[in-house]
Amino acid sequence: MNPVLRKWRVTDAEALANILNNKKIQANLRDGLPYPYTKKDAQLFIEAMLKADPAKTFAFAIVDQEKVIGSIGAFRCENIHRRSAELGYYLSEEYWGKGFMTAAVKALTEYLFTETDIIRIFAEPFSTNLGSCRVLEKCSFQLEGTLRKNAVKDGCIIDMQLYARINE
Repeated sequence: MNPVLRKWRVTDAEALANILNNKKIQANLRDGLPYPYTKKDAQLFIEAMLKADPAKTFAFAIVDQEKVIGSIGAFRCENIHRRSAELGYYLSEEYWGKGFMTAAVKALTEYLFTETDIIRIFAEPFSTNLGSCRVLEKCSFQLEGTLRKNAVKDGCIIDMQLYARINE
């Protein structure tokens, strides 16, 4: 198990659509993704990531043996938070619990801390997403607190966890 992070390719659209056509994955993501998630939706996302400012958007496909198995990205904040970035990710269900996401988060964190001026990376998983919280903990992110009643997802008001890692 050694996932590779690489820039998105237009040819990744079908694989991306297949990954995001899973309610279990979408249940742990922010709203705004259509369901069903079509190849056209994937193409639009990939095109947007390829056109994004490379100093603000760090978006990668997670690949295992040439197969796209997920997505990971960090998005630079603005104004006084310009040296912070929010981390987001998801993985094809068949790869859950096998260490792929932990390796991907470690790789992106290392990249951001060595190749950019970002000093703080944070993530806000839903409190119910124990797998994501565990990934962050294994990658040396610290739990800074619970954001109580911070989101409305599928009609439910839910808490989120605030994790961050600082480049010391």
